[in-house]
Amino acid sequence: MSEGAEKQSGKTRKVKSILGEVEVSQKQARKLGLEGKTPISPSLRKCCLRACAKTSYQQAEEDLVEFMGIHVGHSTLHRLVERIELPLAQAQVTSEGVSVDGGKICLRGENKEGGQWRDYKLVSLHGNICEAFFQDPVALIDWSAAQPLSPILTCLGDGHDGIWKVIETFGKNQVPIKREVLDWYHLKENLYKVGGSLKRLASVENLLWHGWVDAAIAEFDGLKNKLAVNFQTYLKKHRQRIPSYEQYQQLDIPIGSGDVESKIKQVAARVKLSGARWKRDNVPLILRLRCAYLNHSSLLSIYAHS
Repeated sequence: MSEGAEKQSGKTRKVKSILGEVEVSQKQARKLGLEGKTPISPSLRKCCLRACAKTSYQQAEEDLVEFMGIHVGHSTLHRLVERIELPLAQAQVTSEGVSVDGGKICLRGENKEGGQWRDYKLVSLHGNICEAFFQDPVALIDWSAAQPLSPILTCLGDGHDGIWKVIETFGKNQVPIKREVLDWYHLKENLYKVGGSLKRLASVENLLWHGWVDAAIAEFDGLKNKLAVNFQTYLKKHRQRIPSYEQYQQLDIPIGSGDVESKIKQVAARVKLSGARWKRDNVPLILRLRCAYLNHSSLLSIYAHS
């Protein structure tokens, strides 16, 4: 190489990429989108984030070596997730149904050996995307307002008050008709927890399946069983959320919140790993990263331009 060519090429630095470690000039770094002095290429960064979305940082480090022959330390992976700015998921098609459920994540306490379990809410747009929010109801409301929702929206959840508070504000001033539906499978599960006469329980199940709530409540009149009394209270509280499940099923209207429960389990598979303790500020980051992975986000794909 001539002296002129050396001057033209400028300083070079080593960068880890999906092809291994390469040496690039400042001009090449700009073309490749290498920010500052980052030692990782954009495509490898996506691979790292994808690995971190699936498992622990330590395991992600091992997987990258095993699958790609590239070593990126778990501490580097941790910092990478802390610094990444992932946007909230945005649906591209209209959703006719939404399910909401709550999950738990363990925060790192002052005592490193201890931890504090805290709740987060996960929203799943049926057949579409999901997103999780940690103690940020304003962000959840703003996010829902940005999603394309059907003017007739079916909203499903179990019996927890926090779920229905989210649903109450979801798509506010955007959805003219909102159908609130108590998840049939939770309803049935709570029914059989009452115990007692199986004949009575089967009768009540049939009544509830057809939406005859008052008749179902009356089946437990006169019983002193605390579980039966509590179930009557439960039915009265959610009376307006108990439709004719039979009719809804015939009309292909969802009656179960299994969609969001599946997502909660998949998020838990990442955030509730054995011994995992999270800094409060990092909780929204890992929840969003995991949801981006579940949403098949192009931001985690080396085959898509972000």
